[in-house]
Amino acid sequence: MITVLRREAADASRRALCADLDRIAAYLNSDRVSDDHVVAARNGLDGAQPIQLLEDTFGLTGFERDVILLGAAVEMDSAVASRCAELQGGGNRRYATFGIALGLLPEPHWSAVAPGRPLRSWRLIEVDDGDGLIDGRLQIDERILHFLAGTNELDVRLRPLVRDHRPAALFASSHAQIAASVATALATSRGSRPCIQLSGNDPAGQEDVAAAIATHLGLRLHVLHAEDLPAGAYELDGLSMLLSREATLLPSALLVVVGDNSADRAARLIGRLHGLALTSSAGPFDLAGTVWRETVGRPPPAEQRDLWRSVLGLDADAVNGALDAVAAQFSLSARTIGATGADVGRSFSVGADPGALLWRACRRLSRTRLDDLAQRIAPSASWDTLVLPEPQLATLRQIVMQVRNRLHVHEAWGFAQRSTRGLGISALFSGDSGTGKTMAAEVLAADLNLDLYRIDLSALVSKYIGETEKNLRQVFDVAEHSGAILLFDEADALFGKRSDVRDSHDRFANIEVSYLLQRMESYRGLAILTTNAKSALDKSFHRRLRFVVQFPFPDTGQREAIWRSVFPEATPVRSLDYRRLARLQASGGDIRNIALNAAFLAADANEPVRMAHLLDAARGEAAKRERPLPETATRGWA
Repeated sequence: MITVLRREAADASRRALCADLDRIAAYLNSDRVSDDHVVAARNGLDGAQPIQLLEDTFGLTGFERDVILLGAAVEMDSAVASRCAELQGGGNRRYATFGIALGLLPEPHWSAVAPGRPLRSWRLIEVDDGDGLIDGRLQIDERILHFLAGTNELDVRLRPLVRDHRPAALFASSHAQIAASVATALATSRGSRPCIQLSGNDPAGQEDVAAAIATHLGLRLHVLHAEDLPAGAYELDGLSMLLSREATLLPSALLVVVGDNSADRAARLIGRLHGLALTSSAGPFDLAGTVWRETVGRPPPAEQRDLWRSVLGLDADAVNGALDAVAAQFSLSARTIGATGADVGRSFSVGADPGALLWRACRRLSRTRLDDLAQRIAPSASWDTLVLPEPQLATLRQIVMQVRNRLHVHEAWGFAQRSTRGLGISALFSGDSGTGKTMAAEVLAADLNLDLYRIDLSALVSKYIGETEKNLRQVFDVAEHSGAILLFDEADALFGKRSDVRDSHDRFANIEVSYLLQRMESYRGLAILTTNAKSALDKSFHRRLRFVVQFPFPDTGQREAIWRSVFPEATPVRSLDYRRLARLQASGGDIRNIALNAAFLAADANEPVRMAHLLDAARGEAAKRERPLPETATRGWA
């Protein structure tokens, strides 16, 4: 039934257009012109005729309307094209001119082709003024011709730059509330509409919010990336006109996606646009005129849990309570949850643990991007191989406990509603090289079943003001939804005793430290700093770290425990005196190096690892550090 009604409406519109074109042909042939046929055809329409929409929307005079119809008649009726050639003395001049329009159409006025009038400012027609405005070719714009004929589609010149965005099937409740409030305000407002600036860490969510706003207002949404905008003013003017025209003809709204270096270009475009404009960006930026700003970030954990349940449907009960852990650990957009949930749901029937499948899928989501910025460490250590005093081990276990219970404490118990500050779990691991700081991070990653990424701070610190923060921002922005453990190594490269600010470099050095700690506080995962000297970090910063763990140099008993656990079960050993080995003042890292080198010596000799091999390896380790090996510590090794 709907198809039949649409066909009847299209037929009625074509009859009305034909009546208008017949009227234009009569003017060209100097025949008697009657509007009765046109009026009768328009009476059969259910709604406005396309030419009437153009007339009303762009404020056309009757003569300007007929100029458009003259251009359409030349394209659609060969008899009209032939008549135009006759009026110009024959030949191949089968096109209309403004001179013909002035001479034969009713109520003519010269201003119709003025640059500021709608015909040319909206490019409804094109005039080739090589022969002057009077005798130059007058041609209807192709987009307008198709519109008159009943085909209302995006201008082909815009298709390489813009894309349609349909309303999302899966939508976070907080995002839906933002879209509804903005759309309601716009629908009831009078005067020009403000630019809607959407910012935050969820670009996909911003697109979905923009699409929902457009849908509420009966508009389509087109998305354009500011990086693709032309730099020249003339090209930008032409593009803004085409975009504004589409906003009127379709009608549509435009979302401009703004990157780090394209805010100025986006602002220049938006200042030229007519219709509803929206922007999507990581943070707010300056725009002229009235701006409505909304923050659209990735949904909070409780909403993410609801989204997972929605997309998994009946399969949500099969994940054995893993949804709380997934929602607490990974910060994902609704669109990512929808795509990931659909993929994982198809794998549930294979027989594997559904909760484990979902967890692994979330871990894989950001590895590609984060692998480009940091070193992923495959955890190989466990609690059994980590030798530390009990207070330090207790603190590390407390870190694991807090990571696992964040959603319950923050959301169910309401701490997140009190304040969004300090909800991240950050830790400082301090101690000499080789005392187990990185191994402890591996143990945490293995226990929590999370990826561990090592970021070398010395490589991120820049002498140029502002570049260090930019490098850190890139790491955190990419890692934000991954749930990975971030291990910032070599923190000494950034931290230093805060002294009096003597110049801009002192001030910005303090800003860099504050920025890192602020991002660590807000990071959804676990962020760890390592330093060889705890005193290198100003004490005023300690309060911004949730945990501080001091890794002491191992005492004799701890060294013995490390020696006993350093060799894998498959390694053949013979007559090793672990108490005697523990007399050597060596860190856990040094012990592992000595054990590994001794294993190679033994393998080359085709015999089990013995004390003699360890003595040779210890001497090599000491020579590497240019320090003599104390005979008292190695007496009796061989």
